[in-house]
Amino acid sequence: MKILVLKRDKIGDLLLTTPLFAQLKSAMPAAELHLLANDYNAWVAHGNPHVDRLWVYRRVRHGGRVSFGAAWDWLWQRRALRRERFDWVIVANGDESPRAIRRALQLQAVRIVARCADASKYPGLTDPLPPDAASHEIERLLALLSPLGIPVPGKGDIPFPNYALPSASATFARSWLAARGLEPNKYVVLGLGARRPKKQPSTEQVLAWSAHIKKRWGLDTVFMWTPGKSGDPLYPGDDDIARPVVEAAARGLAPQIQPHRGPIAEALGLVWSARTSLFPDSGLMHFAAASPGGVLGFFAETDVSPAPAQWAPRGERAAWLEAKKSVSELADEQVYAQLERLLSP
Repeated sequence: MKILVLKRDKIGDLLLTTPLFAQLKSAMPAAELHLLANDYNAWVAHGNPHVDRLWVYRRVRHGGRVSFGAAWDWLWQRRALRRERFDWVIVANGDESPRAIRRALQLQAVRIVARCADASKYPGLTDPLPPDAASHEIERLLALLSPLGIPVPGKGDIPFPNYALPSASATFARSWLAARGLEPNKYVVLGLGARRPKKQPSTEQVLAWSAHIKKRWGLDTVFMWTPGKSGDPLYPGDDDIARPVVEAAARGLAPQIQPHRGPIAEALGLVWSARTSLFPDSGLMHFAAASPGGVLGFFAETDVSPAPAQWAPRGERAAWLEAKKSVSELADEQVYAQLERLLSP
């Protein structure tokens, strides 16, 4: 049996799809599992032990622009995918994704699974599933396997997201840490990186939390953020928000803080060597949940923003806190109580 999973979302979303790969292979070990991902998120699946073949397509629309070259490439790639004669195509989205469904329908598989509110909009969609706004994204994705006869496992048996850290990321982390006199497992990562500013910890919180972590556990803090300006149309950065913390560290006012500004491959290397990490709701939060040290995630204003019921971090060492309006409202004691659980032996 040949099965294709189609995933067109961001990096954190693809990471949350890895339990689906594991569950499918566990139930159908002889099945040939292919993944079709885009040129932005496909690297997340490199080295995944459950994916037999990875297909990468170029995004036709990106940053408000249309790439005619990518559209032409898709025509050739579509022909190659059709020749595979897939038995199943699974549109791996917890919510309805019209673009992904239309792309899946072009592949002429025997059966196509996707979530949608009105199946009549997608002629040829053989196995529509209704939207599910209540469940966690991982469970919503696992439920897409039900037409194949694979039930969602019990709560204690659901696989955690899995990521294979590249050796280059680990090598960078060792070099970067050594240059600053830091050792693996002797620091925490405290990061920004949420699209909504209200999910970000304030400058005062970053300074206070890192000072407490140093005093209580003797751990330094690697402070990281998304590079770039907040007005970047492709992906907003956090340079402006991070500046006060970086300046405090440079003036010797926060000697426990070591700033890091760089690409995600470097950031993940540092996360994987950390004792634990603290991140607002973001792709990096989910990666940190999959790392050995785990994560404390932050959510806020969930009436208009993703809530932990659907997007909480999942992992062996994953915890989260939710603020009503802004992470800046969280009391330090709330954070320290969670860190006590994550950092104590």
